Amino acid sequence: MWRLRRAAVACEVCQSLVKHSSGVKGSLPLQKLHLVSRSIYHSHHPTLKLQRPQLRTSFQQFSSLTNPPLRKLKFSPIKYGYQPRRNFWPARLATRLLKLRYLILGSAVGGGYTAKKTFDQWKDMIPDLSEYKWIVPDIVWEIDEYIDFEKIRKALPNSEDLVKLAPDFDKIVESLSLLKDLFTTGHKLVSEVIGASDLLLLLGSSGETAFRATDHGSESDKHFRKVSDKEKIDQLQEELLHTQLKYQRILERLEKENKELRKLVLQKDDKGIHHRKLKKSLIDMYSEVLDVLSDYDASYNTQDHLPRVVVVGDQSAGKTSVLEMIAQARIFPRGSGEMMTRSPVKVTLSEGPHHVALFKDSSREFDLTKEEDLAALRHEIELRMRKNVKEGCTVSPETISLNVKGPGLQRMVLVDLPGVINTVTSGMAPDTKETIFSISKAYMQNPNAIILCIQDGSVDAERSIVTDLVSQMDPHGRRTIFVLTKVDLAEKNVASPSRIQQIIEGKLFPMKALGYFAVVTGKGNSSESIEAIREYEEEFFQNSKLLKTSMLKAHQVTTRNLSLAVSDCFWKMVRESVEQQADSFKATRFNLETEWKNNYPRLRELDRNELFEKAKNEILDEVISLSQVTPKHWEEILQQSLWERVSTHVIENIYLPAAQTMNSGTFNTTVDIKLKQWTDKQLPNKAVEVAWETLQEEFSRFMTEPKGKEHDDIFDKLKEAVKEESIKRHKWNDFAEDSLRVIQHNALEDRSISDKQQWDAAIYFMEEALQARLKDTENAIENMVGPDWKKRWLYWKNRTQEQCVHNETKNELEKMLKCNEEHPAYLASDEITTVRKNLESRGVEVDPSLIKDTWHQVYRRHFLKTALNHCNLCRRGFYYYQRHFVDSELECNDVVLFWRIQRMLAITANTLRQQLTNTEVRRLEKNVKEVLEDFAEDGEKKIKLLTGKRVQLAEDLKKVREIQEKLDAFIEALHQEK
Repeated sequence: MWRLRRAAVACEVCQSLVKHSSGVKGSLPLQKLHLVSRSIYHSHHPTLKLQRPQLRTSFQQFSSLTNPPLRKLKFSPIKYGYQPRRNFWPARLATRLLKLRYLILGSAVGGGYTAKKTFDQWKDMIPDLSEYKWIVPDIVWEIDEYIDFEKIRKALPNSEDLVKLAPDFDKIVESLSLLKDLFTTGHKLVSEVIGASDLLLLLGSSGETAFRATDHGSESDKHFRKVSDKEKIDQLQEELLHTQLKYQRILERLEKENKELRKLVLQKDDKGIHHRKLKKSLIDMYSEVLDVLSDYDASYNTQDHLPRVVVVGDQSAGKTSVLEMIAQARIFPRGSGEMMTRSPVKVTLSEGPHHVALFKDSSREFDLTKEEDLAALRHEIELRMRKNVKEGCTVSPETISLNVKGPGLQRMVLVDLPGVINTVTSGMAPDTKETIFSISKAYMQNPNAIILCIQDGSVDAERSIVTDLVSQMDPHGRRTIFVLTKVDLAEKNVASPSRIQQIIEGKLFPMKALGYFAVVTGKGNSSESIEAIREYEEEFFQNSKLLKTSMLKAHQVTTRNLSLAVSDCFWKMVRESVEQQADSFKATRFNLETEWKNNYPRLRELDRNELFEKAKNEILDEVISLSQVTPKHWEEILQQSLWERVSTHVIENIYLPAAQTMNSGTFNTTVDIKLKQWTDKQLPNKAVEVAWETLQEEFSRFMTEPKGKEHDDIFDKLKEAVKEESIKRHKWNDFAEDSLRVIQHNALEDRSISDKQQWDAAIYFMEEALQARLKDTENAIENMVGPDWKKRWLYWKNRTQEQCVHNETKNELEKMLKCNEEHPAYLASDEITTVRKNLESRGVEVDPSLIKDTWHQVYRRHFLKTALNHCNLCRRGFYYYQRHFVDSELECNDVVLFWRIQRMLAITANTLRQQLTNTEVRRLEKNVKEVLEDFAEDGEKKIKLLTGKRVQLAEDLKKVREIQEKLDAFIEALHQEK
């Protein structure tokens, strides 16, 4: 507008100078007139060859959140009226004589000489900077090798194309002259048309739109008057729309070329051509801060006020589709009408040479240009969502972190939330609706979060739930951006287009917003590509009545403009709030450090992971200490444990039955048979069990014994859990029993005692075993008959009625044994009857089963005492043993039996010790390492096993420090970018 007005003013000034020149006879030369004036009033001058000025266009982009600046115009006053023409011939004569142009030429030559001299002086004063050429990066001097400037020059439109796009000022001025003629007859008409022209020229001057006036140069005034106001405005708007689309295509072509060049440069950097390490981008640094915060504070309390773009909307409103259009890839799982977003997905968009996506906790990159990688990415996101959802729930508050990089992507962090629902359907948890509301509120309560409110334009606005929710969280609309999706369906289905305009302008909802946008997210086909959706969106808005009738403005449509606006708002919010958040974390860090110094002044600040590593080293050291146990200690505890396990079987099932026989031949035969059966079926398995239990006991002893002042009880639960899990996983070698069976069988087959020392050791071993059994038998009899007369008098104890009966029965049976000391082990029926009658005669009623039970203990005690006496006799029987007890009444076969048992125990203990030290200890150490590695990867297990105020305080301190350091680095990089 300002150009047109300035041209009109210049034209009138030139006209005044031509008509009323006071110093020149005739007309003023055409070359001294204004350029636009010459094009209007002297278009038929024979010597005029006017070149249309090259149009200077600026492709500066403005979002819907900013307004282009208006240039204030100041017009020079113009004096109108007749001025008398005067002739001064002396002045004309002086002008011709002096030839002022020679004076000007001389002044130019003198000034040029002076300027050259001054320039040489300045040049001598400038220092030589050639030695500092190394400061400038190599890429500056070699940029022409990596960027094809000739290709860029060819891609740019030439001056002729730009001139064609420029408005035809000749015809514009002619149209305005006609309007000026009509001013006296139709002031109202002129005002409306001029107002429309001002609006269109204002849009063109902002860099967003341009128009070309309709050509009416050859039409007469009569035909122009027949054109109505409405038709004129429609024609201008149509011309505006076509011109804007031309500019848009040129801009998109330049952006595409720029994207390819940036991709080329980034690829060169990735290959390390310049041998320099690339710094992290701002958005990657900011995303890392948010990831640490999400781990530190999953509930997003008041400490976390860092900006995010929170995408909320009703279910199936198109939230995911809008996010995919911004990310330029179909990355999210989709379904027809069912809930697909089951947990929040944080998407970090950043610029990179390749269009790829990767998860925070994974190194795999998904190539978003390949359909198979896109399908794999969608499947992975769906699996992670279902994994986050606990049993009995439909949605989860746990966040999935995804990074998307690609050329031309707008840098920002968006969080896609589950869609808000109105009714819980079958298959959903009863609390699904409330859970979605709580998740959405938790994100929107952040005062610095940007709310991207998605509304489905194809359904009635009254059915929307999310607008009420957003209004509660942001009642003033200071951080809300409203997006109307599926506008193509809305325009087709809505009877009144003004209703869409009311939605876009925020008049239909009580919700206020910072900006309003309308987008199209495709034709509803899930197989559509992003490029196809973008082309369909542009084609729709090109032909849409919403733009043609000015219901929507050009900067309010397309996802591209939406992406630019959201990115601008996001970074504006980041710059305004990040330093304040950094200060709050500094205060938190100071408080935590002060608390640690007061409570744990002599301890290092070890967080849970560091404590786990320390405990891991201690446990591995304790496992290694098993290999330091001496062989003698292993064999002693193995032999003792094995005898405790098998002694009952040896005494009760082998020795006692064999000792009841009448001669030595039968004794040895019975012993050999029973030993063979025992070795084949039970003994090897019992030995392996004893060895495994011994290894467990030693391992537990090393794990649980106090270490003095260095002992830290915070590791006790962890050590106990590692011990139990390692023992559970450890299994003894299956081949050990087979080899052990052969060794034990050979040991028990040997009957040759080589020397007196072994004989005495066997007698000592036999005495210990029999005395232990005798003691057990005495205790059993005492429990059966009750306390004796000493305990009754000293400790005031009495016998029960049953104990009295057992005592009377015991006394009667002892009388029988005194009469026949060689009585067999079992009572005959007549003997039981005799004992019962004798007791009944004294008034004691007894049952035959009670007599048998009492006899078993009484005879057992009698037999063991007899065997111990026989042991003492056999101490001097080694001489007879060497002669095979020939010509001797002394038989010591029971001593030989216990020697065989003792030797078998020693050989078994030695074999098990070798297997323990050579194989099983190492296998146990391996199991412990595996358990520790599993625990290290299980965060919940570490939280459960390493607990306490000290651990939690160290964890909080570490997280706050990490957040503060990352925030400081981000703020520094942000200032450098400014």
